[in-house]
Amino acid sequence: MLDFTSDVAGDGVSPAQASDASPADDQALLDAYSNAVIDVTERVGPAVVRVETGPKAGSRGERGGLGSGIVISPDGLVLTNSHVVGSSKAIRLRDTEGVVTDAQVLGVDPDTDLALLRANHARDLRYASLGNSKKLRRGQLVVAIGNPLGFESTVTAGVVSALGRSIRSVSGRMIEDVIQTDAALNPGNSGGALVSSAAEVIGINTAIIQGAQGICFAVASNTAQFVLSEIIRHGYVRRAHIGVSGQTAPVPRRHAVLAGVDNKMGALLMQIEPDSPAARAGLLPGDVVIRLDGVEINGVDDLIRVLDRDRIDRTLAMDVLRLGRLRGIDIHPIERKPASRQLAS
Repeated sequence: MLDFTSDVAGDGVSPAQASDASPADDQALLDAYSNAVIDVTERVGPAVVRVETGPKAGSRGERGGLGSGIVISPDGLVLTNSHVVGSSKAIRLRDTEGVVTDAQVLGVDPDTDLALLRANHARDLRYASLGNSKKLRRGQLVVAIGNPLGFESTVTAGVVSALGRSIRSVSGRMIEDVIQTDAALNPGNSGGALVSSAAEVIGINTAIIQGAQGICFAVASNTAQFVLSEIIRHGYVRRAHIGVSGQTAPVPRRHAVLAGVDNKMGALLMQIEPDSPAARAGLLPGDVVIRLDGVEINGVDDLIRVLDRDRIDRTLAMDVLRLGRLRGIDIHPIERKPASRQLAS
């Protein structure tokens, strides 16, 4: 028979003492976790507002919507999701003390599902700081603050489940560097804050997967910093435009071998806008883009990603496959026109 009593006695701790010590240790850990969540909530919670939108422009008999927003400056700059404000005619902000103020849209960016608002007649507001999302690690504690299903100032906690995710925005483009978390989110959390234990906003809650449990997404704070600076400077986010529509398509192996390229996929051009940079460069429907400005293109998402603000009004080298043969084309992207909502605001 095996006897374990000597091991316990050798440590000078009785079984009863060992069992008594465990709950105390667990309680200490629980208190540390609770204190971290409480501290974050008290510091950032007052900066999270409820965003109330009226009927959308041109609609009759339609009810408005509810979402969340984050005050990021004391003079009333508020970050939220573009799908929260949409094309609403009236926007109101309600803080944790119940104070309501009207707000105007400074700019929206559907490609990243972000919008910037300014609260009217509001000064010295409680605000939160944007952190560096590049410092995040999987498993890190995060706290989500928002107004799910209309329940104001709701707090949930979880961890960073994954980093560097990509999800498709309402505009059809891919949102890159998205944070995945298991902090419980529901409709109404959109635009709310995902906060680190240092009380820094490291994400803007944007999406949930219906039917899934514990899979939610937030736009990284570094992406929000970029969009914020672009909207403040230009009123919209500047991106390059060549005037094509297309789809991701496989590159036949024999064409790749003949052309001496490694691409298995490319961006197949379906339509060319008249008098666009693509039309002036001589691109044709059926061309498959495999490289632009030295960057390998393995699909439409790659093509969209490369056409950023740094490539506006520059002549770029593009490699395309046309009828199985490799062709080099020079193309001069222009600045993409902002959305009509941005022009009006």
